[in-house]
Amino acid sequence: MSVSPTQRVLDPAQVRRYLTASLGPDAEVEGCGPLSGGGFAAVWWVRLADGRDVVLKVGPPPHVPLLRYERDMIGAEAHYLRLVAARAPAVPAPALLHHGRHPDLGDWLLMARLPGRTLWDLTQAGADVGPLRAEFGLALTALHAVTGERYGYDGGRAGGATWRDAYTAMIDDMLADAADWAVPLPVPASRVRELVARHAGVLDAARRPALLHFDGWAGNVLAVDGPDGEPRLSGLVDGERYLWGDPLMDLVSPLLFRRVEDEPGDPLVRAYRTVAPFPLDAGVRRRLGLYRLYLYLLMTVEMPSRNITADSDPGRVELLAKLLGAELDDLAG
Repeated sequence: MSVSPTQRVLDPAQVRRYLTASLGPDAEVEGCGPLSGGGFAAVWWVRLADGRDVVLKVGPPPHVPLLRYERDMIGAEAHYLRLVAARAPAVPAPALLHHGRHPDLGDWLLMARLPGRTLWDLTQAGADVGPLRAEFGLALTALHAVTGERYGYDGGRAGGATWRDAYTAMIDDMLADAADWAVPLPVPASRVRELVARHAGVLDAARRPALLHFDGWAGNVLAVDGPDGEPRLSGLVDGERYLWGDPLMDLVSPLLFRRVEDEPGDPLVRAYRTVAPFPLDAGVRRRLGLYRLYLYLLMTVEMPSRNITADSDPGRVELLAKLLGAELDDLAG
């Protein structure tokens, strides 16, 4: 698959420029290299001569078109990291060392590098990840205890005074992006808006704008071996897509392509509900369906901007078309 146009192509000399701009002329790079797993920013690991391990994250070039919610995502992640450090210190997030903005270098972050392997890698290797998933669920409850002043995205992006208004604005922006990029959808955009409006009343159950990570798939969860040899949570990374809303929305990505309401015994769901209980009634099921709809719509609409096509990644295209269609059918039923 080709590199996403949103990802700058870096080399070690450029990485050193960012490090100098962040830490000053005495910063000495001992080694560096790209990290894989994301599709938006360019991300490199860096070992400094003083022994520190850091991560450099560089935003897209200024001429690259982005989705509406992606405006200033590097700045958004910097804000998220400051929020977590100040208001949810129990959540293991990277320490922000520098947020830079320069006409030639663009926007970038320098963060401490957290140790560990990803939950994705551990799962693929057949490790027992149940306790780790439970820890992740508890970390989400700590994150969700942080309350904002408004629903939706920060920085002038889609939001509102109520969760219903914010969610509707987010859907409208995503459908506008679909039109801009000529992304085919299972039904016309007007039908999506109609179905969302029909069920949006259930969103009024969210009475507090909680801080949501909204990108908790297994590749963004890190773990190290504990004293007993079991993987223990060491990091929740990539907070660039954070927003304020219904805590239930944050349970969709950790059970990606699955249904929370069908898996109450999942260790993450079970641990989460011990601290922040919620029923699995019709209203909750409808809210979870609306949140999957938004996530699958986002993952579908972003494909052209990432150079993802049916030829380059047919499995993703087919799977998302099926899942998005199923959520729309459920709303129409």
